[in-house]
This record gives sequence, structure tokens and C-alpha cells, in this order.
Amino acid sequence: MGLFLRAFKPAMTVLPEVKTPEYQVTFREKIAWTAFALFIYLIMSNLTLYGLPESYGPDPFFWMRTILASQRGSLMELGIGPIVTAGLIMQLLAGSEMIDVDFSNPDDRALFTGVQKVMALIMTMVQSLSYIISGAFGRNIDPGVATIIFVQLVAAGFVVILLDEMLQKGWGMGSGISLFIAANVSMIIAWNSLAPIMESDNKYRGAIIAFFQTIWNGDEIKTALHRADNLPDMIGFLATVVVFLFVIYAEGMRIEIPLSYAKYRGFKGRYPIKLIYASNIPVILAAALFANVYFISQILWNNYNRDETNFWLNLLGRFEETQYGLKPTSGLVYYCTPPQGVETVTADPVRAFVYLIIFIAACAVFSVTWTEVGGMAPRDIARQLVGAGMQIPGFRRNPKIIEKVLNRYIPTVTLLGGIAIGALAAFADFMGALGTGSGVLLATMIIQQYYQMIMQERLAEVHPALRGFLGME
Repeated sequence: MGLFLRAFKPAMTVLPEVKTPEYQVTFREKIAWTAFALFIYLIMSNLTLYGLPESYGPDPFFWMRTILASQRGSLMELGIGPIVTAGLIMQLLAGSEMIDVDFSNPDDRALFTGVQKVMALIMTMVQSLSYIISGAFGRNIDPGVATIIFVQLVAAGFVVILLDEMLQKGWGMGSGISLFIAANVSMIIAWNSLAPIMESDNKYRGAIIAFFQTIWNGDEIKTALHRADNLPDMIGFLATVVVFLFVIYAEGMRIEIPLSYAKYRGFKGRYPIKLIYASNIPVILAAALFANVYFISQILWNNYNRDETNFWLNLLGRFEETQYGLKPTSGLVYYCTPPQGVETVTADPVRAFVYLIIFIAACAVFSVTWTEVGGMAPRDIARQLVGAGMQIPGFRRNPKIIEKVLNRYIPTVTLLGGIAIGALAAFADFMGALGTGSGVLLATMIIQQYYQMIMQERLAEVHPALRGFLGME
């Protein structure tokens, strides 16, 4: 246990926490608590911050709100940004071995989780203050009003932290991060598919409605397949469908390791190593990294480099103001922001290529890192299998031996999976997928995971003896 982690212990004792359930939470209770968390998120997403000026300019973080599950001007202004950023920092510190933590030790793992919670609260305060200082709510905001907004953002951020903790400790299903991302992306996809609002091309915003409107009016079909100004179109809708179908297909691609139960002869099973082994975490962490690059560069440009005379800040990023918010035009942030739509990609293919390489590399690195940190490394799986009374036929029931067998597959699959989901998310962005490529990818994987969790919960409720075998103990 490192000195860095122990330094956070006093703060951990002060912060409120959600207790781990002392009894087996039923399936219906988990559904109820998950629905409760989602209800609170939706309420906060639609509650405007008290004291917010009537006019506070364009949205400086418009391009990142889908992934961060945030809503402009609401209590969910920060979304899940602080939690993901805190997780990103802790993953990098642990992965680079800058902090000493043994993830096979339950005490170290619990302490690491507690420190991550404290770090999330710190990031909530830092990001709240940064939003206010950067002029996100107006450049001449009254100090008293700024204080009220700061308190609201920190309070709402801590509620999100507690909701996430509640779900992860077993009261609900999945995690708050996944649940809120899926809900936010699903709403955006539904809106961009069916929104009955007229746009600049004299057609409804919804891609599906605009398509049938084009047929009804006798216009050329290509005007509905591709619309100017990055409006939702059928190419984006079809790209969304392609991503959804590919993820469902990829979830079935796996290597299965044969297992047998040591205590009961004849009882056999298989341990699946999926292509997308690290799940959606690499995309979330990569998106959080890029969001923070955008966040920091936007603040620096807005406050210190609007005349664009500072060479070093120009390298970080330049922006232009649009009706939606600050849009990057050059620098590092320009290549870390996904080009949305075919029109944007063809206008600057070099940017698209550089973004593709950077995003794929980030997803691959985070896949490997998360496997080590998240208890999914071969040594962790080997211990779990032995602890569950399982063994690989033809090999001795020894964690070291099982680890060697798993090492043949897991590292390679992890890397390939990270590359695959990074490439898929970038492709969907290039095609103008509704809800952004990363958003659609995450939402699809999260919905798939929730479906699997529901099936496991129902099965375990009918056959309680299977809970250990399903990894639910």
C-alpha cells in the first residue's frame, strides 16, 4: 500500500459513502434502484442552474457533451466528466506504477476505489471552478452568483458520484457512468432521428422524417442521404445502424477456454475471452482524455490567446466561435477532435487520418492498462478460476499454470479489441453517426451489457447455486 493512497485516508473517513448491502439484493430491488438513479439523472439534466444569466454565449463544450452525458446550463453541466477524469488519472498512475497498489489484495483495491472517489470530488471542484473562470456562464458574472453556481455544480457532481457508487456496490445494476452515457446517447439518437423541427434546408431535423419528407416532396433522394451543415441524414442513421449491428456481432466473437469442475466430475464449462475484452472502458477513457485536452486548451485560448499571438498556446489549439460553441481550427486539439460527417472528412483528410491513428492508439493503450488495473489480467482470472473450483482439463489446478495458458490469448485479444473498437468509433464519426461514433459504440455496448446482466440476474434468482459460477458472488 503506497504512501500516496494512504494520504487520502482522512478524506475518505469524512465523505459520505454508500454501504455495501448486507443481504442479497433481489432482482426487482436492483431494477428499482437502477431506475431511481436514472430518474435522478434525468431530473438533474432538466433542472436549470439557479442564478444562471439569461444570456451567456455559445456552448464552449458542445462537441464533448455526448460522451460526458452532460446538459448545457443544467445541474448536469459537468456530467460524468469528473468521475471519468479521476478514473483516468488513477488508471495512468497505477498503470505507470507511479503509485504502489496490489490489485490482488482486497484492502488495496478498496483503498484504490476510495481514493478514486475523493479524486472525483476534487475534479468536480476543479472543473466547476474552471467553467466559471473560463467564462462558460458569462465573462462578467457576479462573484456572488458565481459562488452559488459553484456550490450547485459541486453538490450535483457529488450526487452523481454517490449514484455511481450505489450501483457499483450492488444495490443496482452496472455503473452510473454506463447508465448515464447510454441514456444520454439514446435520447440524442432519438432526437436526431425523429425531431420535428425545421432546419436551414427547409426540412425537419430528424433524419428519418427528413427522408420521407424528401420522398413526399419529390426531391432528389441524395438530398436526404447527405445534408449540408452536418445536419442529421440517412448516411449518419445507417452508420449508426452499422455500428449497432457490428458491436452485437463482435460480442459473439470469442475464444473459449474449456473448463472442468474439480469437485464434480463430468461438470464442464467454458471461459469466454471476447474480442472486445476490455469492454467499453478504453473508449470512455480515450474520450475523457481528448475531452480534457479540449477543455484545457479552450480555457487557455479563451483567456490568454484570443489574439492567437502565443506560439506555444497556438500549438495546443486555436478556435473559432460558431453558433454551437468554440470550434477547434488548428493545433493538438484540432487533431484530437473527431471530424463529424463525410463533408468534414473530405475537407481535411489529413486531420481525419491523424485523429484515426491517435484514437486507435489511445484505445489500444487503455485496453491493456484497464486489463491490468481492472482485475482482468491473466493472473487475476487464474486466481478466480481456481477459487471457484475450476481447472483447465489436461493441466494441474495451479494458478501459475492456468495463467500461462491464459497469457497465450488475453494480451493479444485485448490489444486487437482496443484497435477494433477505436477504428469502429472513428469510422462512425466520419460517417456522421447520430450521437457521435464513440457515443453510439458506447451506448450499444452498454445496452448489450445490461441485457446480459438482466439475464444473469434472472438465472441466478431461479438457481441461486449458480451465482458463484456466474461470478456474481
